[in-house]
Amino acid sequence: MPQQSSAQVTAAEISRIAGVTRATVSNWRRRYDDFPEPSGGAESSPLYDLEAVRAWLASRGYASAASPAEELRTTLRLSAHGAGDDEDGATADLLLLVLAAARRTPDQLTAAARLPDADLAVRAERDAAGVADAVPGGGGVRFAGVDAAVLRALYVCVRDEGGQATLGVLAERELEDSAASGAYRTPAPLADLLARLLPGAPARVLDPACGSGALLEAAARRGAAELYGQDVLPVQARRSAVSLLLTAPPGTTVSVRAADSLRADAFPDLAADAVLCNPPFGDRDWGYDELAYDPRWAYGVPARAESELAWVQHSLAHLTPGGYAALLLPPATAGRASGRRVRAELVRSGALRAVVSLPVGASVPFHIGLQIWILQRPEPGGAERKSVLFVDTAESSASDAKTDTRPGPRTRGGSRSASLDWARITDQALGAWHAFAADPDAFEDEPGVARAVDVVDLLDETVDLTPTRLVRASRADVDPAKLAAEADATRRNLVKAAKSLGRAAGYDDWDAAGGAAREWRTATAADLARGGALTLLRTTPEGSRGRGDDDGAGKDGRGAGADAARPVFTGSDISRGSGPTGDPATVRTDTAPVIAAGDVLVRAVASGGGAMALVAGEAETGALLGPHVHLFRPDPARLDAWFLAGFLGAEDNIAGASTGSTVLNVSPGRLRVPLLPLEEQRRYGEAFRRVHELRAEAQRATRLAEETARLLSGGLTGGQLLPSSRETAADATAVRGSGGGGGGDSPH
Repeated sequence: MPQQSSAQVTAAEISRIAGVTRATVSNWRRRYDDFPEPSGGAESSPLYDLEAVRAWLASRGYASAASPAEELRTTLRLSAHGAGDDEDGATADLLLLVLAAARRTPDQLTAAARLPDADLAVRAERDAAGVADAVPGGGGVRFAGVDAAVLRALYVCVRDEGGQATLGVLAERELEDSAASGAYRTPAPLADLLARLLPGAPARVLDPACGSGALLEAAARRGAAELYGQDVLPVQARRSAVSLLLTAPPGTTVSVRAADSLRADAFPDLAADAVLCNPPFGDRDWGYDELAYDPRWAYGVPARAESELAWVQHSLAHLTPGGYAALLLPPATAGRASGRRVRAELVRSGALRAVVSLPVGASVPFHIGLQIWILQRPEPGGAERKSVLFVDTAESSASDAKTDTRPGPRTRGGSRSASLDWARITDQALGAWHAFAADPDAFEDEPGVARAVDVVDLLDETVDLTPTRLVRASRADVDPAKLAAEADATRRNLVKAAKSLGRAAGYDDWDAAGGAAREWRTATAADLARGGALTLLRTTPEGSRGRGDDDGAGKDGRGAGADAARPVFTGSDISRGSGPTGDPATVRTDTAPVIAAGDVLVRAVASGGGAMALVAGEAETGALLGPHVHLFRPDPARLDAWFLAGFLGAEDNIAGASTGSTVLNVSPGRLRVPLLPLEEQRRYGEAFRRVHELRAEAQRATRLAEETARLLSGGLTGGQLLPSSRETAADATAVRGSGGGGGGDSPH
């Protein structure tokens, strides 16, 4: 990994290094004669000398814009390790180094980064070798002096941005190559929901298709003490192991293996308390031929097209009697003809306890509505299972999902998922499941949302387990008068919201800038923080322990657990325009910053629709800062909060400060802010506040319009509502005008 004086970068990499957009780089090339000439590449995609570009940027104040993660990303691409023959092994070595570096203090990491090249390689090799046993394929670590550039960038990235951000950079290229294999991270709200669907507090949890470890991380947050994972992709298994070791509470057992779980089970004798799994979908090469007589198929041999039912039975085989599994599956699993016999046996035996349908966009693939299957391994002599629960969160949540029609970046882990009302989805799923699990015989159906269906009624010719079809049958039980009253109340609220939206849209207090767009001198948020104009804060995920933390008082002298009852504000709350809806289990409540009025909150993932930034108001004040949010606390004597939020959340600004290809993360220090007098900031701030009100009113009106339409349509098709037979004045006039009543001319 030599530091090459002739290293070359693309225009896209220049934009990331400088913290600007690609269009800005193109503009520099045209406007400035001293901009470095291309040193390679093609005319349509030129390459530039990295050192020449850095020197040019430094002369114009852009040298500090590149984040440590971006420096590591660029150094990896230009290094021997980034393009060598044994790239997979090299990545394993670097993943080990991340784990080792995360256990060092910031001073130790700084000292390591300053070592001479040869000494740095020796230090890194020793550090990585010390944790080699914890990661699959982590033995035989070798570094040399030529690796120093990447090693130095890695130490700095871990010091400044943390181990998880560094892991994301290392895994990006490998995940790009394996995207077709389903290498997608389960969105955090969905992972938490799956973990919370497991009754009790299972101590030993297995994920046989663990990916990067999101489901096992969620299980650790719920108290699991033993985590077992397996993945067919070595880079995923290694990343999962390192990620879990970084975030799991002290004393947690972490064991991750790299192999095909169906063909080469790494834990054949493991009896887990629970299984969480988001298996690959539609895999015809899952081992049908060689596994035809496998003892795991206790409910029937899965058809070649039913790999998902193979994963279901693999999960059940690893459970202790009475243990639960929650799997994320495609909707076709519930109704395909080829899986009918296996489904029938799962229902008949009582192994299938519930099926929960999710809205479109909950996870990859975003264009279909996935399902959660909750299973329980039958206990010898256990109680007879007479019914199966079906929950439909898809339709009831559709009114709260926003459609983003703007062009822009998408992620492989939660772009559309972030715009769903996860609080509502979670409440519906958990509420129905907990009530059913407590007493299936006493469960009362919730029309249109949840229904317990007798096993006998499910064992027909198709054994179709689709929740939407089965839950819809319960809508006939809805009281017509109650539905009519609900629809009318929602319609009245919609009328009020429409009037408020009209008032918000009436704001027109702006003027054209003239013949050309206005330009400003700008500073990065990192520069403003160094100058004391603002403070940058972020939260600590639950399960991780920052260097120097102790077991006593937390941030601001708060004792551990003192803030457990506070609401948690998340990145999805910004995009939805809702109040705090986060789960306190996702953060360390004793150290998480408390949001104050006037704080500027910016989403950490640049994807999906809705606002990117928000000024904390009454709803947010006092809440804990949750996951995927950057908090900017401005000095009110120097920065107007709404001015800051408006520019920090601007589309071009966010694009210029976003890094990554698998997940687009916003680097907060790279966001740029115009340098304007406070009085002028306030004028801009007032305009941005009005824009925020317009967006909020539009979101509210849209939700109410969708809800009104859903209630009216469902009532009409379900028989609870009838079209009015009353003739309105307008109808009567129209009839008379067209010849009604015998007095007019007949229409031609």
